[in-house]
Amino acid sequence: MVALFAVAIIGVMSTRAMQNLQTMEQREREDDLLFVGQAYLRAIAQYHDQSPGTVKRYPPDLQSLLLDERAVRVRRPLRRLYPDPVGKSNQWGTVEAPDGGVMGVYSLSPQTPVKRTGFPAALEQFEGATSYQDWKFVYIPGVIKEGT
Repeated sequence: MVALFAVAIIGVMSTRAMQNLQTMEQREREDDLLFVGQAYLRAIAQYHDQSPGTVKRYPPDLQSLLLDERAVRVRRPLRRLYPDPVGKSNQWGTVEAPDGGVMGVYSLSPQTPVKRTGFPAALEQFEGATSYQDWKFVYIPGVIKEGT
């Protein structure tokens, strides 16, 4: 009887440990998503703000962030296209700018985030999100400052 009780306790503890491990891994992927999303946000801001001439343009696609040849000096707003750490794919959802181009990115994962509060001021709109698809990293000139 005691041995059966001990096996049951060990089983419950093992299950709880696995749940904690999965939650910890999800939190790490969320941290990666915040880092990568902000890298895309900064790259989009740089591409937009450093547009030659007076008319500012968003990049036509994410690939354009790798090599910006619009000016005399070549710029590389982003060194590489990062995969989505939560969705575990190379595909990102994109937020289209009103006049064309990409003004933001978001994960395509429908998973529910563990993190609900405590976001930096520039990302406070993520609070209470029901899925990672709600975490949209969007550059709006004058509202979102570069370097967030």
